[in-house]
Amino acid sequence: MRLLPKSAFGQTVLLIGVLLLINQVVSYLSVTMYFIRPSYEQINSLIATQTATLKTHVDELDDPEYLRTLKAQTGIRIFTDTEAKAARLGQATFYQFMSAQVTEQLDEKAEVRISAPQLDQQSTPYYVWIKIASLPDNWIRVPVYGLSEANIFPLTLYLLLIGILSVGGGWLFVFRLNRPLSALQRAAIKVGRGQFPPPLKEDGTSEMIEVTKAFNRMNQGIKQLEHDRMVMTAGISHDLRTPLTRIRLATEMLPEDQDWVKEGIVSDIEDMNAIIDQFIEYARQEQQERQTIANLNPLITELTDARNTNQQFNPSAEDRQSIHLELNPLPNIPLRKVALKRVLDNLIENAFRYGSNHIEITTYFDKKQNRVVCKVRDFGQGIPEDSLENVFRPFSQGDSARNSGGSGLGLAITKRIIEMHGGQINLRNHPEEGLIAEFWLPSEGL
Repeated sequence: MRLLPKSAFGQTVLLIGVLLLINQVVSYLSVTMYFIRPSYEQINSLIATQTATLKTHVDELDDPEYLRTLKAQTGIRIFTDTEAKAARLGQATFYQFMSAQVTEQLDEKAEVRISAPQLDQQSTPYYVWIKIASLPDNWIRVPVYGLSEANIFPLTLYLLLIGILSVGGGWLFVFRLNRPLSALQRAAIKVGRGQFPPPLKEDGTSEMIEVTKAFNRMNQGIKQLEHDRMVMTAGISHDLRTPLTRIRLATEMLPEDQDWVKEGIVSDIEDMNAIIDQFIEYARQEQQERQTIANLNPLITELTDARNTNQQFNPSAEDRQSIHLELNPLPNIPLRKVALKRVLDNLIENAFRYGSNHIEITTYFDKKQNRVVCKVRDFGQGIPEDSLENVFRPFSQGDSARNSGGSGLGLAITKRIIEMHGGQINLRNHPEEGLIAEFWLPSEGL
């Protein structure tokens, strides 16, 4: 379990709290050492002095006249054990540190107790009860005026108030400092998904304002680059389609004895058109499609039904394909249906083309992570471990991995769409055989 928080906010508040705790402990120790302790040391010295004086008159302690004079002049009284108990000795509190100091000053064992006045007799003084080894059968009671129990409640309240105000002030400071950072983080995540948020408000410290300005310039620059790339790709695709169309028309005019040449050229033209379509799909931003609250399972069922229908109309197909579905209940989530259909169709097509004629599609809801998970598994040879991450890179063909062809943009487009939804996608080899393409989508709106 991690004790220290990771965020700057948590670390700052923890630091302030620890410093305040140390400050309070030091304050209590300072008050005790420099105010309370000297006062009690003076009282202990006074008690020891008076007790030592009485020891010099030990022979007169049995004289009633002397005891009356002592009481009248100093308020000090001498009690036997029985008389002391009757005078509320049992309600007096024993103080070890006072007994030790008086013992040290008198050079003989002493016991010191203090009794507070009764609630209905607040005008009476505190009484200090002393018993020394040289007078084992007597208790000396010394009245002390002006003594009161140490009331540290005001000090505690003051320190507590200072602590609350300090922590609150630190929390407010860190909150104001982290607010633009949080906005910057959310905006950066959107840019990473291919979205371009409006310019952020330049607020906070001077350093934070400069960072926000730099981010706004970067965001605008990336947005312009994306727009230029899309326009350039669309222009190139348009320019390529025109000569391809002319080539196809010219091919149709070839004599019949050259049909084998015509078929090869037409096949190449169709492949080039497919590659151009992939270029356009990769360059195109999917933000034009609005998010809707929908369920992923019906999209999967719709695609698999369409494939099964196509196979029914083509009964002569040699290797028939089959899809086993294990669709568990899923919550409705915000998604772009057309884009997600492109993802699913791409993963299913790759599984059939490079894996096996039988695949499995599994969906379930991860309650712990609060996300929807979809797995597409084939039973082919899989992909070498060192090539799993490379297949998501644009223009990275999988020839060395799965003997594939094409432009190498299919999985790059798939990854972009999944990340645009706030999810992630990964490939991994099954321990037994085949490849698993797994992606997850958050169940909450972005």
